[in-house]
Amino acid sequence: MKETIALIDGDSLIYYEMGKPTLEEALESLDGRLHQMFEMTHATHYAGFLTSGKCFRYAAAKTKPYKGNRKYGDKPIIFPAIKEYLRQMWGFTSVPELEADDLVSIYHDPLKTVICSPDKDVLYQNKGVHYNYGKAESIVVDENEALTFLWKQMLMGDSTDGIQGIPKVGPKTAETWLKDLLPNEVPEFVLNKYIEKFDIHEGIHRFAETFKLIYILKSKEDVFRETGIELGDLVTHDVKPINENEWL
Repeated sequence: MKETIALIDGDSLIYYEMGKPTLEEALESLDGRLHQMFEMTHATHYAGFLTSGKCFRYAAAKTKPYKGNRKYGDKPIIFPAIKEYLRQMWGFTSVPELEADDLVSIYHDPLKTVICSPDKDVLYQNKGVHYNYGKAESIVVDENEALTFLWKQMLMGDSTDGIQGIPKVGPKTAETWLKDLLPNEVPEFVLNKYIEKFDIHEGIHRFAETFKLIYILKSKEDVFRETGIELGDLVTHDVKPINENEWL
């Protein structure tokens, strides 16, 4: 049987379940969602990841605070309990300075892993077969689609995370600008759009800042460049075998 590893972005799992009336109901629903994930991806193994504290993007954001437009407020009392349950019972791990989005992308291998996340950024910036556990559907993204999504985000920004991009540039404009360009022409084209809008000095700085915020890290080299952290391999204890007899 072919080995398939489900790489799970655990952050949204917590948010999906923290509104349940009781912790018992939240954990039961969480277990069910994970089991469905394994079944739908035909996974033989899994590795789960969580965001630990504030990532490097908060310090990189100079124009506007990263995720500054989100209203967090007080989390329900069961929030930390669900997070700890994922750590203790399911073996989910985290790395300082990195988001779960980065971790599933860094360890993604299109030949043997399936990214499981509802987040459009991590799903569409990575080529391969992925599973959106928010919509219970599989998606396939090729390399060109992944690059196009990244550069569209560079032009538009991301209002969800408070990333500005180029003001008044929406999806239709971004698609029109990019559709006839060759892949090697796109980065310079996008940089020039920033320079046209903000002048050369401000444009270059905003382009660089936006890229740091938009780009999901995809290698250990990316991690070292942005954080200085030497990230090791996905060691054996982080990848758990799925024993279907335990939950069928």
